[in-house]
Amino acid sequence: MTDSLPFQYLAVDGPIGVGKTTVVNMLTQRFHGTKILEDVENPFLTDFYNDRAGAAFQTELYFLLSRFKQQQDVFQRDLFQQLLISDYTFPKNRIFAYLNLSDDELMLFDKLFALLEPQVPVSDLVLYLTADLDTCLERIAKRNRSFERRMSKDYLSELIDAYNHYYHYYNRSPLLVVDTRNLNVVDRQEDFDELVNQLQKPIKGTQYYVPLGTPFGD
Repeated sequence: MTDSLPFQYLAVDGPIGVGKTTVVNMLTQRFHGTKILEDVENPFLTDFYNDRAGAAFQTELYFLLSRFKQQQDVFQRDLFQQLLISDYTFPKNRIFAYLNLSDDELMLFDKLFALLEPQVPVSDLVLYLTADLDTCLERIAKRNRSFERRMSKDYLSELIDAYNHYYHYYNRSPLLVVDTRNLNVVDRQEDFDELVNQLQKPIKGTQYYVPLGTPFGD
């Protein structure tokens, strides 16, 4: 196994609870890269999960502006001379916005997104992690974030469907889709090594990897 990856900027994406940050942490440690982790301390999230009126718009605007500022900071620091691995893609903002906002809110959100999005660099490769509803719920429960405890199964199910729909049509960069239901990178070194092996292969268009090992976290 070589000691490098054939790109400089990898974005890892997927629905809530799929294991993005775990994979990012392990990859940056393995390849001595710089990780870009999104700000999960959104002050509006608790109100959003409690279904407070107006909280969805505040939540999505906060995430949009926070991710934009973070991407700009990275770009201006000229960190693109080294390996960068992010646990989100900027277009994920629209996945959540279309799911959560009213038509009027979405119109305003889209205008702001259209101004910001061209200023954000596109990753060399997107690693899209997938899992079913039960797997995501199990992982969310295991990490036990207070603001996620009131998340409904219906909302998470809709989010998984929205992600799958978006990445079915994705063509902005090469895309590696990985089914993580039986990917246990935490406890099985061979699973992580095989994921790295998949990332080191030339990837054009959309490619798929379906591991058959022990379920994640078992």
